Amino acid sequence: MADPSTYRPAPGAIPTSPGVYKFRDAHGRVIYVGKAKSLRPRLSSYFQDLAGLHPRTATMVTTAASVEWTVVATEVEALQLEYSWIKEFDPRFNVKYRDDKSYPELAVTLNEEFPRVQVMRGAHRKGVRYFGPYGHAWAIRETVDLLLRVFPVRTCSNGVFKRAAQVGRPCLLGYIGKCAAPCVGRITPEDHRALAEDFCDFMAGRTGNYLRRLETEMQEAAADLEYEKAARLRDDIGALKRAMEKNAIVLADATDADLLAVAEDELEAAVQIFHVRGGRVRGQRGWITDKVEDVDTAGLVEHALQQLYGGANADDRGEGVPREVLVPALPDPAEPVREWLGGLRGAQVDLRIPQRGDKKDLMATVQRNAQQALALHKTKRASDLTTRSRALQEITDALELDSVPLRIECFDISHLQGEDVVASMVVFEDGLARKSEYRRFEIKGFEGQDDVRSMHEVISRRFRRYLQERERTGEWAVPEEGPEDAADAAAEGTEAAVDGTGTRAEDGRPRRFAYPPQLLVVDGGQPQVAAAQRALDELGIDDVALCGLAKRLEEVWLPGEDDPVVLPRSSEGLYLLQRVRDEAHRFAIGYQRGKRSKRLTAGELDSVPGLGETRRQALLKHFGSLKKLRAATVDELCAVPGIGRRTAETVAAALSSRTPAAPAVNTATGEIIEDGADEPAPAAPETAPIQETP
Repeated sequence: MADPSTYRPAPGAIPTSPGVYKFRDAHGRVIYVGKAKSLRPRLSSYFQDLAGLHPRTATMVTTAASVEWTVVATEVEALQLEYSWIKEFDPRFNVKYRDDKSYPELAVTLNEEFPRVQVMRGAHRKGVRYFGPYGHAWAIRETVDLLLRVFPVRTCSNGVFKRAAQVGRPCLLGYIGKCAAPCVGRITPEDHRALAEDFCDFMAGRTGNYLRRLETEMQEAAADLEYEKAARLRDDIGALKRAMEKNAIVLADATDADLLAVAEDELEAAVQIFHVRGGRVRGQRGWITDKVEDVDTAGLVEHALQQLYGGANADDRGEGVPREVLVPALPDPAEPVREWLGGLRGAQVDLRIPQRGDKKDLMATVQRNAQQALALHKTKRASDLTTRSRALQEITDALELDSVPLRIECFDISHLQGEDVVASMVVFEDGLARKSEYRRFEIKGFEGQDDVRSMHEVISRRFRRYLQERERTGEWAVPEEGPEDAADAAAEGTEAAVDGTGTRAEDGRPRRFAYPPQLLVVDGGQPQVAAAQRALDELGIDDVALCGLAKRLEEVWLPGEDDPVVLPRSSEGLYLLQRVRDEAHRFAIGYQRGKRSKRLTAGELDSVPGLGETRRQALLKHFGSLKKLRAATVDELCAVPGIGRRTAETVAAALSSRTPAAPAVNTATGEIIEDGADEPAPAAPETAPIQETP
C-alpha cells in the first residue's frame, strides 16, 4: 500500500485551468482518469487525510504511485479527452458500464453493392445503417417479415446470394415475392439500393408520406379498374400499419428523445435508456456498473451519456443524438455536456429533467425498468461486487497471502497424445476476466506427454519476459502515455494475443507481460506446482504467490506442502478459482485444436506437386473442407480461380490415392476427437470443461 504523500505534487505546481488527470500505479498502468474545471482544488482533494475519503477513493490513491495532468482550453475539451483516455486505458477504478445483455439491432448494409437487411449485435460497422436496439431478435424478424412485402430487400447471407447467382435460381423468398431477387438480375443494383433506402426511411420514422403515396396509388388503380394492383397496394398498406403498431405510441407530439434513468445503491448502479423516435419507443437498452469511484447520480448520468454517444460520428447521419435527452439529474456543470452533444448532432440538443406531462410519466416507467434491472443483477453470482470481494478475501485467508490478489494469472497445458503442445495464460482482475491480456504459448523443442516440463518452460518464459521489461524500463518507470501496443489493442475482447518472440512495440511501450500477478494459479497438482516454483526460484521471483488447483477433488496445492488446502464446496473462493482454471483450460483447448486442424489440412495438400500456398488456400476456401475437396471432380476443381486442368488432374489424382487418416482418440476418455482429420473439431463449450489427454 502506497503513501499518497510520497507522490503528492508540490504546492502551487498544479494549475487552476480545466484539464484531465491520470493516476498510475507502481507498474505504470493508468488506474484512474478524471477531469476538472479547475485542476488544483480537484487534485488537492485526493491528498487529504485517508479517513476523510470515500473507501473506494482511499483504495485508489493508496494503489496509485504517481499522478499527472494535461491542461485544456475548455471544459468541453476536457470532457472529450476524458472519454478518449477512458476508452484507451480502460482504468480499473473508473465507472465501467456493462450491458446487462447483448442487444440485437436491425442493420442495413448500405456499404455493399446489394444492401442486405439483417439482425446484428456488437460494435457498429462503418457504412451500415442501424435501427434499435430491440429487446428481442424475434421482434426484429417479425417487423422485417411484414416490411419485406413492401420493400423486398435481400435478407440472405453472402454465401446463399452467391450460390443463387451461380445456379441462376433465386431462393424461396424470391419466388414468394419477399425478395426482389437481385442475385438473378430481376432488379438492377440501383433500383435495389433505392428499395433499401426507402426501407431505411420508413424505419427512421418517415412513414406518413409513404403511406399517403401508397393510398393515392391505390385509389388511382381502382379508378383505372386495375383492381388486382389496388388490392396488392391495400395489402401493402395493411402490412405497413401492422408493423407500425408493434411500437407503441408513447408521446403524442412525435418527439425524438432518449430517456435515461438510474437506479443505484451503495455499491452498484443500473442505467436504462428508452429510445423514442417519432413518438414511439424504437429501442431499449440497459447497463450495469460497479461504483468503484465516489460518484453521485449526476456523475453516473454524465458517464452514461459519454458511453451512449461517445461513438457517434458523421456516419450516424444525425440519428445517434436526438433533439431531446431527458435525464433524472443534470451533470455538474451541464453546459459543457450540452455543448458536446450539440457538436455531435450538429444542432442544439435539449438536455433536461422532465417536470410534468407524458414525458415525466414515461420517465417513471424507465425508472421502474432500471430498478428491476438492478434487482435482477443482484441475483447474478458472478457479477456481484460483494460476492467477488468475498471470494478474493476467502482466497487471501485460505492461502495466507499478504494482500488481496487483485490480479490472478492461470496457466494450463494442452496437447493431443503428446503432439501440438500449447499453453494458455488467462488473467482475472478484481474477480473478472480481462480477455485483452490473455496470452497463448506454442511449446517447441520436445514432444510427449510431459506437462510438468511444459509448465516449467511456460512459467520461465512468462516471468523472463517480465524481468526483461523491468530491466529495460527501470524499476517501475512510468511508460509513455498511449495504448501499450497495436497487438494488444487489436486483441481487445478477442482473446487472440499470441505469445511471439518477446519483441516490443515500435514506440518502446511495455507489453502486458510487464505487470506481475499477485497470485499465480497452475492447472494441476503437486508436480505442476513444484515445476512452477522451480521456474520462479531460478529467476529470483519471490514476491508472487503460487498455488495449483487439481481437477479430481478440486484441491488447492501450495509449493512445498505435503497436504492440500481443502476449501468448502460452497466457498466463493473455490468457485472463483474453478472459473479461472476452466477459462484457462477452454482457451488452451481452443488454441490446440486450431493448430491441429491447420497442421492436418496443410499436410494433406503440401505434397501435391505444383500446388503453392495461394492455390491451396483458394481450394480450401472454395470447397470448405478436405472431405468435399476429395469428392470434387476435375471439372469442379477447374472452376476454382487459378486452377488449370493439368493442376486439377494432379490434385484429384493425389487426393484420391490417399486413405483418410484414422480417427484420433482421446486416451483419457475414449472420445473421438477428430474423424479422419477432414474438418476441425467443434469449439470447446465455455460452460463445461473438456477432458484433455493427461
